Amino acid sequence: MAEVSQSAAPVGPEAQYQRFLQEGRFMLQRSVSTGRYVFYPRVAIPGTGETDLEWVEAAGTGRIYAITVNRSRNASHNVALIDLDEGVRMMSRVADRETAAIGSRVRARVLEEDGQALVVFDVIDEVQA
Repeated sequence: MAEVSQSAAPVGPEAQYQRFLQEGRFMLQRSVSTGRYVFYPRVAIPGTGETDLEWVEAAGTGRIYAITVNRSRNASHNVALIDLDEGVRMMSRVADRETAAIGSRVRARVLEEDGQALVVFDVIDEVQA
């Protein structure tokens, strides 16, 4: 009996996104037909259902939409919603500071923390409150 070759299972969008981050690349999905970006990685664009998604390098710039600080006895860290210039919003954090002004311009960078690659943002133009 001939041995059947088993091909590797297809890699899902989240796993592909994580692989890009491990390579130090911040990538987003974009519909080939409409040019619309989507984040968090998925197989189809919500609401319209386009499945012709390709991976493209993110510009990596955006604005802080909202930010909050979580404090504990041992440390504090922020959680920020960032409106990327591509028109999608993502949750992340602003690095190397406790907080920043809403509306401030930020730039992404890939950081490895506890063996996991993730996207954090640095303030490049702070809005004065």
